[in-house]
Order: sequence, then C-alpha cells, then structure tokens
Amino acid sequence: MASDLKPAYAYTVVYVKDVAKSVEFYGKAFGYPVRRLDDSHRWGELESGQTTIAFTPVHQHETDDLTGEVQEQKSKTRRNQLEVCFAYADVDAAYKRAVENGAEAVCPPEDKAWGQKVGYVRDIDGIVVRMGSFVKSR
Repeated sequence: MASDLKPAYAYTVVYVKDVAKSVEFYGKAFGYPVRRLDDSHRWGELESGQTTIAFTPVHQHETDDLTGEVQEQKSKTRRNQLEVCFAYADVDAAYKRAVENGAEAVCPPEDKAWGQKVGYVRDIDGIVVRMGSFVKSR
C-alpha cells in the first residue's frame, strides 16, 4: 500500500563540537527543553515537537567511516549547507533571548516582502539559525 511508504520526518541531526554544550545552549537560547542527553554526551535531543532536533559530535567513528567526515565551519563569510529555522509568535523577543544567551547576532528581525518577520543568529558552532514569524496569509 503506497500510504505505508510515506515516511514521517523524524530528526534533523546537527553535528557539533560539544553535544552537552550545544544542547544547553539551544535550550536556553531558543527555548527548547532537553529531551535526552546520553551519559557519553555523544547524543542529545531537544523537546521540539513532531520533528526532533538532535546533536552528535562532528567527529565520530560510526558515521565518519560510513558516510565521510563532516565539513566544519571554517569562515563567517561561508556557511554550512544547513540552516536551522525556528518559528515564533514574537520574533523580536526570541531574537533578544537568543543573543542574551550566547547566540551571535547576525541580522536583527525585519519584515520581509513575503509577510514574515525574520532575524538571523549563529549558534556556538557557527551554524546559521533563522528565527522567523509564521508566514501571514494574504
């Protein structure tokens, strides 16, 4: 049956230098409670709704040998192929909280032509985090 083949989007895995620090940072900066941090600090998850945000070390035997090494952020003039995006009812307050809790300010929230308010920060590993409002219906 074709409907049995439709997958649920389960995880986004963010490769970071220090899983415990990243889990704590994302919890404070973006307002997500920690769901899980294993004792080895090699896997962490946030309570982020239907799709889980998970963290694992940049360098690890399990995936490096199978799929290759993770490309680390080398410069602020270039960014990773991943952008983490969060939607908030109050983007200005969320942006302020993120910066007050260690996120690097990139661009404060501004209204966009497509009906969304959007601001950008970088996390503690240099990954771009987009903070936006829900898109307004026209």
